[in-house]
Amino acid sequence: MFRALSSLILLGLVVTSEASEPAHVEKNIVYGMYSGLALLMDVHHPASVNGYGVIFISGSGWQAPMTYGATGLKENQIDIWGPPLLQAGYTVFAINHRAAPRFHYPAAVEDVQRAVRFVRHHAKDYGIDPARLGGIGGSSGGHLIGLVAMLAAPGNPDDADAVNQEPATLQTVVLRATPSDLRLLSRREVVSFMERLSDSTPDDKVVYSAASPITHVSKSSPPVLLMHGDSDDVVPYEQSVAMEAALKAAGATVKLVTIPGGEHGPNFGAPNKPHAQLPEAFKETVSWLDTHLKSRASELKR
Repeated sequence: MFRALSSLILLGLVVTSEASEPAHVEKNIVYGMYSGLALLMDVHHPASVNGYGVIFISGSGWQAPMTYGATGLKENQIDIWGPPLLQAGYTVFAINHRAAPRFHYPAAVEDVQRAVRFVRHHAKDYGIDPARLGGIGGSSGGHLIGLVAMLAAPGNPDDADAVNQEPATLQTVVLRATPSDLRLLSRREVVSFMERLSDSTPDDKVVYSAASPITHVSKSSPPVLLMHGDSDDVVPYEQSVAMEAALKAAGATVKLVTIPGGEHGPNFGAPNKPHAQLPEAFKETVSWLDTHLKSRASELKR
C-alpha cells in the first residue's frame, strides 16, 4: 500500500519511493463505529519504516469535549512523543476514544481494544509486524493502554467482523504517570470516568478493581516500562512504585524510570518548560521498544 512508485499520488499525498518517502500522516482513519459515532485514529508514518507499530494514547483525564469530532485526543501530546518514535522508524497510531462526560467506563477500554484489533488486522497494509505491537500512553492514556495490555483479551473467532477476530494484545507498553490503581484515587476525573464512587457499595469496589491495571498483573503480562515524576501532584508517584512491585512479584518484566522533580505533564515539567530529563525519557522509550519489539521479534525468527 505504501510502497508506491515515483510521483504516484495516493490519498492526496505525493509519494516518491520507499527509500525517500517523507514522513506523513493519514488523518481520521475510522477504526470502529459506535451508534453512528466514528472512532478515529491518525497514522503517523516515519520516513524510514522499521516494521513495527506503536499505539499512542494521550492523557486527558478520560475527558473530551461534548462536541467530539475529527479533532480530539489523537492530536494531543503526539507533537511531543511522536517525533522520537518516528525518527526511530516506528509507525505510530494516535487514537481518539469515547470519553466522559458523555461516555463512561468501560467504553474507552473497549475502544482501545478495538484499535489494537484494527491495527493488527491491517498490519500488512501499514507495513508492520502484526505479532509485535507496542503501546504508549500518559496519565489516563497510560491507564487505558496499560489496562488493555494487562487484560490481553483474545479475539472472537465467531465474530462476523474480521477485525474483532484479532486479539487485543500488546507485546510491550510504556506508561507515563499512570494511575494503575483507581481504588486509591478520589479525583473528580476518576469519578466522572467511572460514573460512580469507589466504595459506596460492594459493587462499586468490584468495578473499580476491574478497572485497575494493577489487579490484572500476571506472569504473562507484557514487558512494562514505567515513567513517573516524583513531584507529580495529580497521579501520585507511588502508583507506579506499586505497579512495579506487583509486576516484579508476578515475575513479569518491568522497569521504573523516576524523573527527579518531574511533574505530571507530558514533558514532566511546566507547559513551556520541559524537564531536563525529557530527552533521556525519549531514549529510554525507544530503547525499550527496540528491546521488546525489534530484538525479541528477531529472536523468535531464529
